[in-house]
Amino acid sequence: MTDNSLRSVTVERTSIGHFTATNARGSTISFGTGSDAEGDDVFTPVELLLAAIGGCTAVDVDVATSRHAEPVKFSVEVTGNKVGDELGNRMTDLVVTFSVDFPDGEGAERARIVLPRAVKASHDRLCTVSRTVEIGTPVKAVIEGT
Repeated sequence: MTDNSLRSVTVERTSIGHFTATNARGSTISFGTGSDAEGDDVFTPVELLLAAIGGCTAVDVDVATSRHAEPVKFSVEVTGNKVGDELGNRMTDLVVTFSVDFPDGEGAERARIVLPRAVKASHDRLCTVSRTVEIGTPVKAVIEGT
């Protein structure tokens, strides 16, 4: 690994069931059990996982297609089933669905042609998040000082 391969976030508890993640650049996102202490709806960790999968592949596909034409619609829906069984709690049946439209005009036909290849390339090798989930990577949990 190179010195610039490390990625990290810090998660801090802000109240019961409510947390804020901060990345190395100082950006933050709040999440928790689905509703924070003030009653505001927040993302759950599972929803953040789904958003990470969708966001990662959306970035890949957007870069590949928008160089040809600016989309008039670009959305990605990520769905899955949360199950608990002998393997523990986990997500199954993950599906990433793209809904992308390009206007008529210069480059639009090329963008339409590139779209399926871009989605496949993201799924098969580019999207770090979905590749990590699909291949499986051990997660080590440690307690500081032990």
